[in-house]
This record gives sequence, structure tokens and C-alpha cells, in this order.
Amino acid sequence: MRTSHWLPGFLTLSAIWGSSFALIKIAVDAGVAPMWVALWRCLFGALALFAICWARRLPLPRDRATWGHALVVAALLNAVPFVLLAHGETQVSSLLAGVLNATTPLNTLIFALLLVPGERPTGRRLLGLLVGFAGVLVVLGVWNGFDGGSVTGSVFCLLATACYGAGFAYTRRFFSGRAGSAASLSAAQIGCATLELTLVAPFAAGPPVWPGLPAAAGLLALGVIGTGVAYILNLRVIQVAGPTVAAAVTYVTPLWSTLIGALLLAEPLGPHTVAGGLLVIGGVLLINRSAAGRGPTWGQSETATGRTWATR
Repeated sequence: MRTSHWLPGFLTLSAIWGSSFALIKIAVDAGVAPMWVALWRCLFGALALFAICWARRLPLPRDRATWGHALVVAALLNAVPFVLLAHGETQVSSLLAGVLNATTPLNTLIFALLLVPGERPTGRRLLGLLVGFAGVLVVLGVWNGFDGGSVTGSVFCLLATACYGAGFAYTRRFFSGRAGSAASLSAAQIGCATLELTLVAPFAAGPPVWPGLPAAAGLLALGVIGTGVAYILNLRVIQVAGPTVAAAVTYVTPLWSTLIGALLLAEPLGPHTVAGGLLVIGGVLLINRSAAGRGPTWGQSETATGRTWATR
């Protein structure tokens, strides 16, 4: 297989997901409440996915069990972490949020060991968890003491990745194998997330406000492109290059979020952020290497099936 067949789509996908942190930052800095940031991105993403299903004549799931699981997956992978991540970015840079998001596979392994039969800890996996945790401490610069705002914002971001981890494990066990196309299951998932946030946002965050054209355009792009077009690109890379190559996007998105945050938003990039990010990625690589030969690894399998692509 020639690299030119899949590399352009792969890089575009990583850039889209890497840029989502900057788009969130623009929205919250413009005064959009985190709850509404999450709702708008889910709403625009759901509309894009429903349009894809309509254009491809793909039916939505009909059985109640699938929709019940979709409600749980939507809460764990979209509604709750999207709100937490937006809350976090009210106090930390998009650059730092992107680096912390790289801990998602570490959290996924923890919940997989708890929820999925057959998943067992190994020495290499445990080492990967320790290395990844050390990376988080380095990113936060614990030797310099803690700044209240940055710690709170970082905790929100890390809680979001914990939700992703639980959501991936739940999806693997209860949702990804259900009848229906990847597009229809994803549309059901994001549609449920939109419904959940619609029931809560007006009461928890008040009525929506107009944030100005740049922030509104950013939210539209965050939903339609980051939660719609990205899905198509992800499937294309999977079809052409396979799940292992497609899953490697997890390691590239923090690089994009760092570059975009530093260049476009003038966010400071400290050496400890780079070093900590490399440690986190190293921990993820150790975990994934320990599962080599056993199929897609945690943090990869759901991306590979195309079921839970909307986690950024």
C-alpha cells in the first residue's frame, strides 16, 4: 500500500481533532457557557450525521436496547466530557487541554480492566500507566507548586478523559457490536447527547447568548467538521490503511493542539509541557505494545470500528 493513499486523510483528521481544543477556547473566551459549547457542538454534529444517514439511506436503530445503550454512551463520551472539557478550558490553555487529552488511552485501560471480561493487567501495561501518570505530573509542573486556577482546569480536563475511558470500555462491551451501520449508530449516539444536553443546558446555564461571528463560526465548525466530516475521514483511513494506522491519530492530535495553541492563540509552551506530553505518549505506546498480536488495543478499538469517533 502506498502511503499517499491514506496519509493526506490521516493528517487532515488529526488536524481537525487537534484544532477542536482551540475552537473550544475561542468559544469560552467569547462568553459561551461550557454547557452551551457542548450542546452546540453535539447539535451541529448530530445534524451533519443525520444528513449523512439520509443521503446514504442508512436507517437509524429501531430496537429499544440499542437506544438505551446509546443514551449511556452519549453521556460518557459526549455530553459530560464535552462540558467538562469546556469548563477546563475556561482556566487552562487549549494547548494544555490537548496534551492532557492524550491520557485518554490510559484511562481507557483502567476501565477496561474493571468492566471488560478477558482484559488482564500485565507488567508492561502497569509500567505504561506509571509512565503516563508521571507525564501528567510533569505537564502540570508539580515541582513549581500549584496555581489554583490551572489545577482546577486541569482536573476538569482529566475528568473528561476519565469519562472517555469509561465510555470506550462501555462501548466495547455493550454498544459497538449492535446491529446497524457505523453512521447510524454514531448518529444515534450524538443525537442522544444533544437531547441530554438540551434537557439540562437551559436550566443549568440559562438561555444562550450570541457570542459574535468568530465564536459562532468556530462552534459550527466544531460540530459539523469535528463531529461530522471527521467521521467520514476516519472511516476512509480505516478502509484504506486499516485500524492500526487509523488509531495512531490518537498520538498526533496533541501535536496539532500544541502547534495551533502556540501559533494562533499565542499560548505559552513550556519545556515541561513538551516533556510531559512525550511521557504520556510513551506510556500509551507501552500499553498498546503489550497488547500486540491480540487485535486492536485499548484506545484504538473503538476508533477502528468507527463507532465512537466523536470523542474530541
